[in-house]
Amino acid sequence: MEEKHAATESAHSESNGVAHGADHGWQKVTYAKKQRKKTNNGANVSDSSANSNKLVSNGTLSGSDSVFRSLELQSEDRRRKILEARKVADAAFDDDEAPVRSKQRPRDYDDDDEENAERSEEDGKAEEAKKVKQKKPKKPKVTVAEAAAKIDAADLGAFLVDISGSFEKQQDILMMRFADYFGRAFSAVTASQFPWVKLFRESTVAKITDTPLSHISDAVYKTSTDWINKRSPEALSSFLLWSLDSILADLGSQQTVAKGSKKAVQQVASKSQVAMFVVLAMVLRRKPDALITVMPTLRENTKYQGQDKLPVIVWMIAQASAGDLSVGLYAWARNLLPIVIGKSGNPQSRDLVLQLVEKILSTPKARPVLVNSAVRKGERLIPPSAFEILIRVTFPPSSTRVKATERFETIYPTLKEVALGGSAGSKAMKQVSLQIFSFAIKAAGEHNPELSKEAAGTFIWCLSQNTECYKQWEKVYQDNIEASVSVLKKLSDDWKELSTKLSPHEPLRDTIKIFKQKNEKVLATETDATCHAHFKDADKYCKIILGRVSRSHGCTICLTFTVLALAVGAAVFSSPNMESLDFKKLYEVFNLQH
Repeated sequence: MEEKHAATESAHSESNGVAHGADHGWQKVTYAKKQRKKTNNGANVSDSSANSNKLVSNGTLSGSDSVFRSLELQSEDRRRKILEARKVADAAFDDDEAPVRSKQRPRDYDDDDEENAERSEEDGKAEEAKKVKQKKPKKPKVTVAEAAAKIDAADLGAFLVDISGSFEKQQDILMMRFADYFGRAFSAVTASQFPWVKLFRESTVAKITDTPLSHISDAVYKTSTDWINKRSPEALSSFLLWSLDSILADLGSQQTVAKGSKKAVQQVASKSQVAMFVVLAMVLRRKPDALITVMPTLRENTKYQGQDKLPVIVWMIAQASAGDLSVGLYAWARNLLPIVIGKSGNPQSRDLVLQLVEKILSTPKARPVLVNSAVRKGERLIPPSAFEILIRVTFPPSSTRVKATERFETIYPTLKEVALGGSAGSKAMKQVSLQIFSFAIKAAGEHNPELSKEAAGTFIWCLSQNTECYKQWEKVYQDNIEASVSVLKKLSDDWKELSTKLSPHEPLRDTIKIFKQKNEKVLATETDATCHAHFKDADKYCKIILGRVSRSHGCTICLTFTVLALAVGAAVFSSPNMESLDFKKLYEVFNLQH
């Protein structure tokens, strides 16, 4: 190696010396490392060519076989033993069907691929088996009609006898057990077979009234209602609210599902709801008075109010009206009619309210039944407050008329007759007339011709029912001059029709005389042109009415005198003894007529 290095340096110095002579003093810059690398590469090439015939397969020189051969033999022997041990371990592993292979053996990619394939195949089979297990056999769909047809009246009767003996003094539990019987009977009916929320929202009142009670047989219905008839009013009222709460809870859950999922999957089967509607309908039809007891709660508690709950309340009142029309109208006037003018009033709610009352009035003989029971157990079916609402929604200003107005105009005459019905001259009727008087005089003075005319007619009806209304009129005459003019005009225009209703005329005549005096005072001092014109019109109608009342009074005197004269003449000619006539007594009787 030293010889080679010396030769290289000598050659390098010689080349530099030649360069000095040939380059005329210029020196060529070279890099020693680069030059040395080239020299080494040349030497390596020559060495490799010289030793190419000495290489062996293991990458060693043939001259060094004796040095590394023993090590290679030991390595090959050790590798062979490891492979044989691995094969023995694998064979034992396969025979024992071990669940997990050794994690300490060297990784064999071919074995791993095979193992992964086996695992994926096993996983696929497990998933298929899982999917097969998840599939449950579909139960046959049961309709409400099919479930109802399976209810046996005899079995129901035996059940009711049994629970009546067990819970005789626990009426609330009795009602719940009764509902539970029907709950089991309709347990197979799913929500898809009884989508009551959609049905109530999209169907007419006439259609939902018999839902789902129409599927119950007459025998089952009679057995049930006969048993219901024996339950206490308190238990029935409590059961009504409990049932309604259950139905509204189901309504809330369905609305939550509809809002939270576009699929609107009905998660809760309406098993109990079919039973609730059936039992609730039977209770309301057999004991409609139970509804009257809970009406204040339904009216005042906010959880029973709202557009979404209105169809259920309408359905309940429809059931009660099927049992007693007067109860249906009573509930309608107090709980539903106010909705029309309330903040929650809208076309949908007005339509439901009108549909119900139209159904009630369309029942055969509804008018005579309702008019004859205008006062039920001391309470009016249509109280004065409801009658005022009715007048205003029937005769609104022309600019606010809606489609529902015509429907109110159709039902108004019958409802007015019920609102004003009752025993004329009774204490209760006198009290009602004073209540109606207070809003009638206000409505008569409004700038709405149709409303003013109708209110004036109602005002005159109050005068015919209670003479106290004349005194009330005298007190408010000047403050309500426009309304007074409207009433006086109607009296003047329709005197022939109204004169018999207002007979005797003495209270009217005395009141008109007082009005004339007030008119004269105002006309003498009033400077406002509009007010002056109103009192002038009022004075004109007062003179006309006073003249008619006076003529009527004169005619009455003449008629009385004529009748008495004829009676006296007949007595004179028919009596053989003229002295038996007592003319003094006859004179006294004549004076009494005056």
